[in-house]
Amino acid sequence: MKNKTISFKNSKGVLLSGKLELPANQHPIAYALFAHCFTCNKNLTPVRNISRALTLQGFGVIRFDFTGLGQSEGEFSDTNFSSNIQDLEDVANYMALELEAPKLIIGHSLGGAAAIYAAKKIHSVDAVATIGAPSSPQHVQHLFKSGLEEIEANGKAMVNIGGRPFAIAKQFIEDLSSKNMSATVKSLRKPLLILHSPQDTTVGIKNAAEIYAEAMHPKSFVSLDGADHLLSDKEDSAYVGNLIAQWASRYIKKEDKKKLTTSKQVVVQIGNESLTTSILAAGHPLIADEPESVGGNNFGPAPYDLLLSSLGACTAMTLRLYANLKKWDLKEVIVHLTHGKDYRKDCMECDEKKSKIDHITKNIELIGDLDETQKKRLLEIADKCPVHKTLHQSVVVTSNLIVS
Repeated sequence: MKNKTISFKNSKGVLLSGKLELPANQHPIAYALFAHCFTCNKNLTPVRNISRALTLQGFGVIRFDFTGLGQSEGEFSDTNFSSNIQDLEDVANYMALELEAPKLIIGHSLGGAAAIYAAKKIHSVDAVATIGAPSSPQHVQHLFKSGLEEIEANGKAMVNIGGRPFAIAKQFIEDLSSKNMSATVKSLRKPLLILHSPQDTTVGIKNAAEIYAEAMHPKSFVSLDGADHLLSDKEDSAYVGNLIAQWASRYIKKEDKKKLTTSKQVVVQIGNESLTTSILAAGHPLIADEPESVGGNNFGPAPYDLLLSSLGACTAMTLRLYANLKKWDLKEVIVHLTHGKDYRKDCMECDEKKSKIDHITKNIELIGDLDETQKKRLLEIADKCPVHKTLHQSVVVTSNLIVS
């Protein structure tokens, strides 16, 4: 995936900071716009995880900091819910001019409510997804309830939200009170996906029920059972990103895009920001990666895992074909494989006494009504699969540079 820092001025001349993420082939099927939660920022881990899950499924994503938050300029005390909506419109306009207008808008918590309001005004948006969103923007007032009296008396107060101090102005509260979420949801008339956890203690699950009841079809609700409000568990945020991508693909009007293609058997492509790699093998899209421990994102199997998968698949298929030919009662084959590099005990054929050799172990389960003679023969056949033979032969690999 490609990750690029971007900046642009909103309609008030304030410089906003964002991140643009693209799939490995640099040609997204559509663009998504992400609105983070109240007082959060674009670099919150769940926001990154959701964005990456979307890019792995071909979307381009822009996540940005609202005015006065994260790396965006401006004063938070001068902002309100309406300015958040306007920021979303301004980012959408920037995308339309510099990239492509967003087809999908996603909002987390109060950002979800803002996404619904903004989706009415951003005509390019074909689908809307909310995560832990309140059914009324006024819901966030409980976060600074202790400062309401001071805000009313002095017009502003410093309140603690999530362990950080924020200046909340009276105009912020008045703006929240002026919004009619129910009427906005009813008139949205765009596909809506509502994701919410029953265990959400920040924005209760009843908010999801209220939004769903007001929305027109097509609408969908997914219960994020066991997740917290911020989707702190990586598995939860990755699941949400994958789910949104799958759901949105039904509603987004796709334009013809440049896809990863080749006249060869396989083509592989990687960007310059991570080890996540796109593969097109005989027309089938795959993802390869490395574990986080070695600098990868762990979004797919590592190259050696793919090698073992190839050997295991070839072994299983060969045994299946042989058993079919012999009309043996082989119901199922399961091949377990491991790879490592070991020192050769007998180094008679080594150039160096301490050289290591690659060692692959295949443990094969044969399930069916087979006698010992049949099992022994199948074990012999397992080593005769084409990939196994290739690994035991001298292979010549020729690398050619394509001049573009």
